[in-house]
Amino acid sequence: MPSLFEHLWSHWPYVIYILLMVIGLFAVLAKGNLVKKIIGLNLLQTAVFLFYISIGKVDGGTVPVYWDERPDAVYENPLPHVLMLTAIVVGVSITAVALAFVVRIKEAYKTVDEGEILALDEADRGAPEAELPRADAPEPEGGV
Repeated sequence: MPSLFEHLWSHWPYVIYILLMVIGLFAVLAKGNLVKKIIGLNLLQTAVFLFYISIGKVDGGTVPVYWDERPDAVYENPLPHVLMLTAIVVGVSITAVALAFVVRIKEAYKTVDEGEILALDEADRGAPEAELPRADAPEPEGGV
């Protein structure tokens, strides 16, 4: 029976995927900087992409196109690859939107640290809010 080290060494790509997942999850959960959280999310996504692409690989497999010369050929499943291409496009779009949100948050709060943003929000809640005009209030003289 092989030892744990030999078993892990024989499945080294999966060990790398797990390490990438753990690093990405740590960055998302433990970091306060919003940009670092986005980078962690991208690491997590990359680990999932690599995992799904690797399970679509078949030893001795060929492109799933029918060849008359090789009717007994073993074909690889193209579905994981197609799904991951779609997921990559979605992941890039989510990253772009998240970075746009971070830019807007930076403009509004002058920081991208989650703790500082929460503290600023809490301080704003404690301060008395300015009274908003009511819908039935008369218009000020001179019009709008």
